Amino acid sequence: MTSVHRAAGPEGTGAPELPRWLRPLADAARTVTAGQLSAFLPPAVGGRPSAVLVLFGEGARGPELLLLERASSLREHAGQASFPGGSLDPEDGDPYGEGPLRAALREAEEETGLDPAGVQVFATLPRLYIPVSGFVVSPVLGWWREPSPVAPVDPGETARVFTVPVAELADRRRRAVAVHPSGYRGPCFEVAETLVWGFTAGVIDRVLHFAGWEQPWDHNREISLDHKA
Repeated sequence: MTSVHRAAGPEGTGAPELPRWLRPLADAARTVTAGQLSAFLPPAVGGRPSAVLVLFGEGARGPELLLLERASSLREHAGQASFPGGSLDPEDGDPYGEGPLRAALREAEEETGLDPAGVQVFATLPRLYIPVSGFVVSPVLGWWREPSPVAPVDPGETARVFTVPVAELADRRRRAVAVHPSGYRGPCFEVAETLVWGFTAGVIDRVLHFAGWEQPWDHNREISLDHKA
């Protein structure tokens, strides 16, 4: 079973040992509600428990976020940019306890090859829902305290693994509203030679907002998803 490494604080303070730029997000995560993050909330019964790792590191271009591109052959969310993550396995444990943390780290290791020992979990956001696939997702926030090499472990599942600077995600020139033929509308980001949209973009949008990293952007700029599944 994957061990969970939580952020520890200076003795007597309880404050997480995080870089200064991450502390506002850690503070916001303590009180944010599911309704403040998404309009899609888990059903009272049912859904497929899962978790994603929202992993922040510090790279040559400053604070950055780890993402991957799913293989085009996958049955669900094929070819989309996403956080590492997936369904909870029985050995992960309680979906309302440590299960999402273990699942997020395990899946990230299986998909990207990262070493979970270098990841410090500092918060878990409220459970959200992806109606098209039925996933009930717990976003697990982590600090990549000791970065390790990453790359697709199974090309049948992961096409590529990459990081995106937070500054690029916040750049108004890279932001727009994605419009899907189904009627879906939501934030999107043109970064790293791909379009990040859907659930992943929605979480990034709210993270930027609650961390205080958001910059004014044109909400009238639209990108059609006619070619997307």
